[in-house]
Amino acid sequence: QVQLVESGGGSVQAGGSLRLSCVASGRTFSNYHIGWFRQPPGKEREFVASITWRGLTTNYADSVKGRFTISRDNAKNTGYLQMNSLKPEDSAVYYCAADRNFVPTIKTKPAYWGQGTQVTVSS
Repeated sequence: QVQLVESGGGSVQAGGSLRLSCVASGRTFSNYHIGWFRQPPGKEREFVASITWRGLTTNYADSVKGRFTISRDNAKNTGYLQMNSLKPEDSAVYYCAADRNFVPTIKTKPAYWGQGTQVTVSS
């Protein structure tokens, strides 16, 4: 069992930045691929970014490429999502997910999820 806790959400004006953190406990964090997802109000959850267990490979949704950066610090059992140049359409609840076998995507249905953190971007 892996427990994930996100933090770092908040309210920011368009063009601003936030860094989300995802702290893991319960299992060896470095054995898990992690991903970030978001769910805007009234919409389905969507993929944002993923990073493999050693951090060698990252993947991003087209909508965030060049603005968001996913990273991880296995020594701290923590994953990060640096979000720059934020837009109002980035407003959503952001979720961290982890899976030992598959790099998280919507299709792979990661095994573990955090509770989410709200990000609100005003224009």
